[in-house]
Amino acid sequence: MSTNDRTVAVTGATGRQGGAVARRLLSQGWRVRALTRKPGAGPAQRLAALGAEVVGADMADRAALVSAFAGAYGVYSVQNGMISGFEEEVRQGRNVGDAAKEVGVRHLVYGSAGVGQPGTGIASWESKLRVEAHLKALDLPLTVLRPTAFMELMTDKTFYPAVSTWRLMPRLTGADLPIAWICLDDLGAIAAEVFADPGRFVGTELQLTADVRSNAECRRLWRDVFGRPPRRFPMPVWVFDRIVGRDLTTMWRWLRAANVQFDTTLTRTVLPSALTVEAWLTHQRRASA
Repeated sequence: MSTNDRTVAVTGATGRQGGAVARRLLSQGWRVRALTRKPGAGPAQRLAALGAEVVGADMADRAALVSAFAGAYGVYSVQNGMISGFEEEVRQGRNVGDAAKEVGVRHLVYGSAGVGQPGTGIASWESKLRVEAHLKALDLPLTVLRPTAFMELMTDKTFYPAVSTWRLMPRLTGADLPIAWICLDDLGAIAAEVFADPGRFVGTELQLTADVRSNAECRRLWRDVFGRPPRRFPMPVWVFDRIVGRDLTTMWRWLRAANVQFDTTLTRTVLPSALTVEAWLTHQRRASA
């Protein structure tokens, strides 16, 4: 396999999802072009220290994407509508697809979300379906990865876990509703598996579920692992909506009404080592010790 055959351009490479994919690819011997709007910032430099080729590129700039993708075997595409706005997310996602098509990328892996069902009213899911539709219309060699909830929601302070995950989520979903979980590192591992085996994965859509646990079960597991319950911080829903936006509370209400049945079989077929919530929490405890 030539150097170009082992090169993957990763958008959003300094974000949570793109970063997890970039790190996993690097650990498995792939060459990574890490696309970021801030190539001189700390997160980009840490990727460079791991061996990534850091490239300054904005997903709003199609010409910059064409240059960044030239000669690459694959592209990992992920956008964050919670930061850019959902219309801009769609524009960026389409730009990535157009640029990948123009340069002849041989495998595009798209980081989507949700359950793949239109009409939910959840802006962060609907925007990704619009991007998916564009990518499919381009007839790209495409794989779609569709996680629902990241385990990092339980600990990452920028996700407001004390308010969102441990307070408002159970209030709006119901504490006993089964939720599909996967950790970011395992998503990265699955992306690497997908790039390594295009014959198996091109043309597929993978609903990623490593464990199915209700909020009440996650709370119990947290207590078992850490010896105390997770901290909670009370906040009215309307205040949370004003600070964060309505997307998350809309999602939680929809999940409660839809009561989707999640299955770990597919994810564990691709990645048998995918962590359960308990195993992931145990890893977090050891890492913080």
